[in-house]
Amino acid sequence: MFVMELSYTAPLESVEEQMDAHIAWLDGYYAAGVFLASGRKVPRDGGVILAGGVSRAEIERIAAEDPFVVADVCTYAITEFIATKTSADLSTVRENPIV
Repeated sequence: MFVMELSYTAPLESVEEQMDAHIAWLDGYYAAGVFLASGRKVPRDGGVILAGGVSRAEIERIAAEDPFVVADVCTYAITEFIATKTSADLSTVRENPIV
């Protein structure tokens, strides 16, 4: 599973200009089952996406095609983790690490 942390690198007005395209991009990966949750950070200087079911290389490719990245208004920090415990709603993404 991945925590994808977005940090805005441009004024909020520039980010807002790309918002419709960013939301369409998000919707596509929700429909594909890759994105599990997303939202704005507080204070509003970026956002966070929880994602799963793909490789590190794939999640990096997905991040690179975000319209925010294409328009150079944000950068991503991607953290991979093993979700060994989840709520019942997220039990399908729970992982059992090999020790």
